[in-house]
Amino acid sequence: MPHSQLLPSVASGNLTSGFLTELREGYTMDASDQACHNAVTNNAINSLALNRNVMRGDDGHFSHRIKSKGIMNQQQSGRCWMFAALNVMRPQVIRDYGMEGFQFSTVYLQFWDKLEKANVYLESIIELRDTDFLDRDWEMVNKMTLEDGGWWNFAASLVEKYGVIPVSVMPETYSSEHTATFNHILERLLTVWASRILEKHEQGCDEDSLREEKNTALKDVYRFLVINLGEPPTDFEWRYKRSKSNQDASSGDTKGEACVADDQNLTTLEHYTPQSFYKKYVGLPLSEYVCLYHDAKNELNKHYSLGRTQNIVGKGDMHYVNVAPSSMKKIAAASIFANEPLWFAVDMKFDHSMQHGIMEHQLYDYEALFELDLAVSKEDRIRFHSGIVGHAMALMGVDLDKNGEPRKWLVENSWGEDKGDKGAWTLHNDWFDEHVYTIIVHKRHVPAETLACFEDAPRELPAWYPSMRSM
Repeated sequence: MPHSQLLPSVASGNLTSGFLTELREGYTMDASDQACHNAVTNNAINSLALNRNVMRGDDGHFSHRIKSKGIMNQQQSGRCWMFAALNVMRPQVIRDYGMEGFQFSTVYLQFWDKLEKANVYLESIIELRDTDFLDRDWEMVNKMTLEDGGWWNFAASLVEKYGVIPVSVMPETYSSEHTATFNHILERLLTVWASRILEKHEQGCDEDSLREEKNTALKDVYRFLVINLGEPPTDFEWRYKRSKSNQDASSGDTKGEACVADDQNLTTLEHYTPQSFYKKYVGLPLSEYVCLYHDAKNELNKHYSLGRTQNIVGKGDMHYVNVAPSSMKKIAAASIFANEPLWFAVDMKFDHSMQHGIMEHQLYDYEALFELDLAVSKEDRIRFHSGIVGHAMALMGVDLDKNGEPRKWLVENSWGEDKGDKGAWTLHNDWFDEHVYTIIVHKRHVPAETLACFEDAPRELPAWYPSMRSM
């Protein structure tokens, strides 16, 4: 065969020199485009496109607000799902025990999440040991080796197995807050051990032998985690300070006494395990919470599950009932009326301002700035893999209009007090429709007909299903 026949033919859709000439000769920068060019080459696009009409309608008030204290900060890590889950529990602890403030230890759950994910990964290597390395399932397992991201069910599984502890018992470390290099080293370590497991398999070792190799690998992982994050306590002593509003008015004047209590609002030191601490201070049965999702590409009121969305071997994958945003908002409002925050997940790429703490559809008017049609439906964003769930937060309030319908929502984020409105954000109703994908809510707030859908066997979606990525 002649060499020329081995070369690829010129595609009919190639950009020809004639068409490139047509593009160049067919466009002349007019005065409007020149002004836009001058503006966008000297300024941030979002500063120019910020829609002041949207900004003018935000008054910062909410008709129903769940009280909480303090804003947590995930720093340079992808633990938003974990912070959001703990932020759902935190207001109740502060309220029920009259605390000045309270934070859970996120690094405590992070430690166990990393160890459990390492186990899931190596189990997946054993499961897929005869799979071609170009297989898509193999690709997803290795792509998601030990990423920070997760779902509500990840947090629920960790709390159920390991309990929770206060932040003072296991505080943050540099590696817990700056996970890029930490994750890279851990992934390299697991790749080394995955390669050894496959070598054992190629040598004819049985599954029990492969698991022995896995257990040796996990000893390396545990040691690395302890060095970077600290060793999780099995038991600890703890006390807290009551808020001044709970102070005993009969404490009296202590002037002139030789010795007084350092702080009469301080409780007695008590002994706990992580499980007993969770039972006493939280006690929420997380198994009674359900996931509601809005997937514009799939049928409503049906049960779905997403493959390979577990961080503990033997736990179920993330699963949900697909509902319309209007139903989701009614259920979310009912939970807030009951003083119960909600974990929820969004696509945070669009129309939010860190400076102003606002999430509003078309907050940035790119269409007017560039004179372009940029409208893309939620369904098409999923279809073209551009609508991706990437951030989780806590819903803490709702503002109703005169007809009793939600008009905006109060959000507690985990990006620190220097982002948004001192760490809080206002999420407007249209943005909810466009970019909120899932809420986690206690089943008591969910209509019976929706709960009944969970009784049906779920349709399993692949791990690479668009929009359904861990955060």
